[in-house]
Amino acid sequence: MMTAQKLMRAIRVFEFGGPEVLKLQSDVAVPIPKDFEVLIKVHACGVNPVETYIRSGTYSRKPVLPYTPGSDVAGVIEAVGDNVSAFKKGDRVFTTGTISGGYAEYALAADHTVYKLPEKLDFKQGAAIGIPYFSAYRALIHSARAKAGETVLVHGASGGVGIATCQIARAYGLKVLGTASTEEGQKIVLQNGAHEVFNHREVNYVDKIKKSVGEKGIDVIIEMLANVNLNKDLNLLSRGGRVIVVGSRGTIEINPRDIMVKECSILGVTFFSSTKEEFQQFAAALQAGMEVGWLKPVIGPQYPLEKVAEAHENIIHGSGAAGKMVLLLR
Repeated sequence: MMTAQKLMRAIRVFEFGGPEVLKLQSDVAVPIPKDFEVLIKVHACGVNPVETYIRSGTYSRKPVLPYTPGSDVAGVIEAVGDNVSAFKKGDRVFTTGTISGGYAEYALAADHTVYKLPEKLDFKQGAAIGIPYFSAYRALIHSARAKAGETVLVHGASGGVGIATCQIARAYGLKVLGTASTEEGQKIVLQNGAHEVFNHREVNYVDKIKKSVGEKGIDVIIEMLANVNLNKDLNLLSRGGRVIVVGSRGTIEINPRDIMVKECSILGVTFFSSTKEEFQQFAAALQAGMEVGWLKPVIGPQYPLEKVAEAHENIIHGSGAAGKMVLLLR
């Protein structure tokens, strides 16, 4: 006798558009893991700005419709497919990607995108590791090749990627400056590795940064909103400095002479460009951070699954980030 397929609640997107296209359905079939796949009972899922771009249809990667968004889940292994030896039912895990989508009660993931979640971190923190920490490590260590003793400015330091960058930079021996637009955000930045913080809503904040770093300038700038800040960044750089663009929501006009004079560079970074080997390398460094204690995600706004449209609205149009936004499934 055939057993009935188990059903779950999940967000489904049937057309690209605004937050209203995120539809909560309660009759979605729970996926079954195949070779080298695991099924995770999702406790929390991170919400990332890139998911809003994908949903709107404006991002370079377009999933096949309909789809369930979300890649950063944390939860417990429910079942494993064939040829999976690293995990068993009941293991606490987090992911850097999913096959079936993370905004759901259960998510399917390839075993190489799944990592053990240490007991000292809860599921909300586990859901805040994937895109934020792996992007921050890729930007700061892999692309910028930041070295101990250098100065880094993290623009938009109070969000998920920003906090991750501050923690990594401090652990790796850099002088860390951050920007945030709210008092709460600034406090979080200072508590998570920054030596100094500046309010990027103040008209003269660039002058304050220049005064702080002196004539040498800043070696590395990690930029979350290049369409607003890039021309200011170029004026803050040291000779041979690097701007790493992690996020941008539009276009900006810059003067190429600003790059020529200092022989500096602008590099773009995307989490999705990482190879399997790079993910393993980043994971090893981040796992060490969890063990030692410097990798400690800060959780911000939390939403139930039925309020996901509100979450998508607020992550783009909110008054300023203060920690990582997550969806709670249990």
